[in-house]
Amino acid sequence: MPNAHILIVDDEPDIRAAVSDILEDEGYSVALAEDAVVAQTQLQARRADLILLDVWMPNMDGLALLRHWHSVAGDLPAPVVMMSGHGTLETAVEAIRLGAYDFIEKPLSLDKLLLTVENALQTQRLAQENSRLRRENNHTCDPLGDSALMQALKAQAKRLAENDDWLLLRGEPGSGRQSFARYIHHHSARRHQPFIVVNAQRTQQRNALGASLLGQEDLVPPKGEIGAESQDHGAERLRIRYGLLEQAHGGTLFIAELAELDKREQTQLLHLLTSGSFTRRGGTQPVEVDVRVIAASALDLREEVNAGRFRDDLYQHISAQGLVVPPLCAHAEDLPLLLNHTLRRAHEHDGAPLCVLDSEAMAKLCAYPWPGHVGELKNVVQRLVMLSQNGNIGLAEAQQALGGRENREMRVSERDGWL
Repeated sequence: MPNAHILIVDDEPDIRAAVSDILEDEGYSVALAEDAVVAQTQLQARRADLILLDVWMPNMDGLALLRHWHSVAGDLPAPVVMMSGHGTLETAVEAIRLGAYDFIEKPLSLDKLLLTVENALQTQRLAQENSRLRRENNHTCDPLGDSALMQALKAQAKRLAENDDWLLLRGEPGSGRQSFARYIHHHSARRHQPFIVVNAQRTQQRNALGASLLGQEDLVPPKGEIGAESQDHGAERLRIRYGLLEQAHGGTLFIAELAELDKREQTQLLHLLTSGSFTRRGGTQPVEVDVRVIAASALDLREEVNAGRFRDDLYQHISAQGLVVPPLCAHAEDLPLLLNHTLRRAHEHDGAPLCVLDSEAMAKLCAYPWPGHVGELKNVVQRLVMLSQNGNIGLAEAQQALGGRENREMRVSERDGWL
């Protein structure tokens, strides 16, 4: 995992310097800390991929720091490898119990150090990859459709994937904007890094949304059982919650409704775009992060700018490139493919019976304008599966699944003609 960021926490300058030189020669990025206070400061400045932590340090030792991280955040900020020149079996067992990945003894063997670092990072990478694959298991990376319109859109998306510019996807919710964002990410140089989704909705509490996106820094009361920590009133009591921006480091962040972000969050995004850094909620220091943002908006952002609800400078930056995702009725010839695909996925991923649409049911569904786009189609398919007779779906089931939706056809299809 070249370019991984490793934090070395050791009170001995010679050890820090030697380990740093070794790791930098291997292509790793390194930060140094001589104690728990500086370690917290370094983690505040940049999230680590791995921490090499000395057991015996003044004020707060390595085991106490592990307990501290658990007490304020419920988990470790990164995989931790413990180092000690006079450790015992009990110390090693306690470190592993507290979540450390491994325990290595000083004097450090070069081969042992590099192998342990490589294994720890590989384990973390595999865990992240498994998590990514589980997330993507319910999503296709290829927006479905063989129509000329969809082929042209996918070709445009591939061209947009060739550079690293921020993008704006215009279109209504449910039209497939997230699928196109995934498609662009999948065809970009960031394809092996995270794809993180921010679902910004008015129903969310503003503080919760801001903390979810930007992360949070706050002070927590000292815990008496931690020992040295309870006597310190400085950075050791700082709790850092990494937000979605940092979780997307190296990859792509998709913001489902950009216009829902408040001015404070818009300002942080603009700062990230222009300087490569932002500030967490409650924090004062800039945090560097490498991320590509793909945003979507159902609202006309120019109108939001004119109304004073959206920053004009951010709009100018992010609207320079992008694409328009059309409503489903604009490529209705793709409906048979979409319907059959969604029925098949319901069988393969949800355990539903394998259902087949007869010609009358297919014709009925293809004649419907689908004002709710792909999202509505998925809901109707779920209802079709429940109504199916031994896996067969006929005209009666299609009519029942659509229910009163057909009464809105003309009114809604006219509304959806905007682009």
